[in-house]
Amino acid sequence: MSRMAISTTVNGDPAEFLCDPSETLLDALRSSLGLTGAKEGCGSGDCGACTVMLDGQMVCSCLVLAAEAEGRTIATIEGVAEGSVLHPVQDKFLEFGALQCGFCTPGFIVAAKALLERNPDPDESEIRYWLAGNLCRCTGYDKIVRAVQAAAAQMRQEGATA
Repeated sequence: MSRMAISTTVNGDPAEFLCDPSETLLDALRSSLGLTGAKEGCGSGDCGACTVMLDGQMVCSCLVLAAEAEGRTIATIEGVAEGSVLHPVQDKFLEFGALQCGFCTPGFIVAAKALLERNPDPDESEIRYWLAGNLCRCTGYDKIVRAVQAAAAQMRQEGATA
């Protein structure tokens, strides 16, 4: 099997890597690009631990072939913060204790950020619906939902004063 050369954009920067035709995007991100934030929990798209954005759409990177990233734009948990400044979702996850073991946290944060970019004022049912593809075995979901609500409020407030 010959390896393929892939050119893409990851977290705003051009990136190139080699992959086997059957390699997943998750494996390429972790092994070829050293971006280990996305985790493999299930390998079947059921847990959301490997959630990334591909051309602005949430995907389970365990279900996407690395070759499909050719010419596309990928955003991972590593690109959520701006330098050393945490995104409000990250900040509120810490403040509200919305993580315990942390395994699922990157997927939740990527999904929550995507939601708030789409709808800056979601109600609780929309937050729960949007995050339904992400599973957590440690925290329960209330702290996660409260953190997303608080991040949304902060982002709306900052947007109003900017």
